Amino acid sequence: MTASDLSLIVTTPTSVAVRVAGLAHLRAEDASGAFGIWPGHADLLTALAVSVISWRGVDGSEGHCAVRGGVLTMHDGTGIAVATREAVVGDDLHALERDVLARFRRSAEEEGEARSGARRMHLAAIRHILGYLRPERRGGGPIAPVSGGGEELP
Repeated sequence: MTASDLSLIVTTPTSVAVRVAGLAHLRAEDASGAFGIWPGHADLLTALAVSVISWRGVDGSEGHCAVRGGVLTMHDGTGIAVATREAVVGDDLHALERDVLARFRRSAEEEGEARSGARRMHLAAIRHILGYLRPERRGGGPIAPVSGGGEELP
């Protein structure tokens, strides 16, 4: 590896999925679309989409890693770090795109539906509690004014 080659590390909460040096180029994808990183690239921080990261070594070798979203940072023109919830490394780009990304997307959809359901239950519970806290439910409606000493309280 020369001083101008890229290095890549992809980590999940439980492991290091990829640690490779001597890269000539890396391709990743965020919400704006696919982008490339070459040696000397400016520092960068971006949120990755569910996608496949691909790279080419200076020796011509290729590698791929499917990621379930995550954060990519580029620093000092040579170091690329990716933190993701889940990563699957593979040699077959098409299989990663077809099988692994489909599973990652299904998981993301299911998690979104679960969050939405939990949000609905939370709002229903708040409405239910507020219904019991309304003054008209506490028996008697508004509080009657107290008189005494010639002055009435609201």
